Amino acid sequence: MPGSCTLTPMARNIIKRYMPDVHKIRAHKHVRMFGKLLHEPNLWHLNRYSVSGSFAVGLFWAFAPIPFQMIPSAATAIWLRVNLPISVALVWITNPFTMTPVFYFNYKLGSWLLRQPAQDVSFEFTLDWVTQQLVAIWQPFFLGSFVVAGLASAAGYWAMRGFWRLQTVRQWERRKHVRERRQTGRR
Repeated sequence: MPGSCTLTPMARNIIKRYMPDVHKIRAHKHVRMFGKLLHEPNLWHLNRYSVSGSFAVGLFWAFAPIPFQMIPSAATAIWLRVNLPISVALVWITNPFTMTPVFYFNYKLGSWLLRQPAQDVSFEFTLDWVTQQLVAIWQPFFLGSFVVAGLASAAGYWAMRGFWRLQTVRQWERRKHVRERRQTGRR
């Protein structure tokens, strides 16, 4: 059907191979609190809207400087009815190994945007660090984090829309070539 945008079987199989089991996600202790909302079929489908939307949601919350990013990512995915597993998995871009350089970059960007000199800061996520250093740098840190979150979200959304479109056009071209070969083979 020309108007529909579906993934090629190969791309769909690749995504499905890495998707966690629906039942395991529904039973996860942090996601279980959403209860019956998890039975919405769109949360588990792979289509243009759900995948591109889940990239926007997951990338936004990945760069938001808050703890337990999976919970707001899951809540937003449920609210927007986009793919839940992709949204939640993408928040792990910022993990214990990447968090320090990502948040330091966000702080430097925020300092630059506010035209403030950047202080020499070491990012540690302890109560002592939050009460002493975060208080002094919170404005550039949060500004930079939300600018990066917004840009990453928009870039992820449009990149997935472009990828989906490219896959659809390739699929149409393959079908066209198959039809042409069949027609020339019959004559």
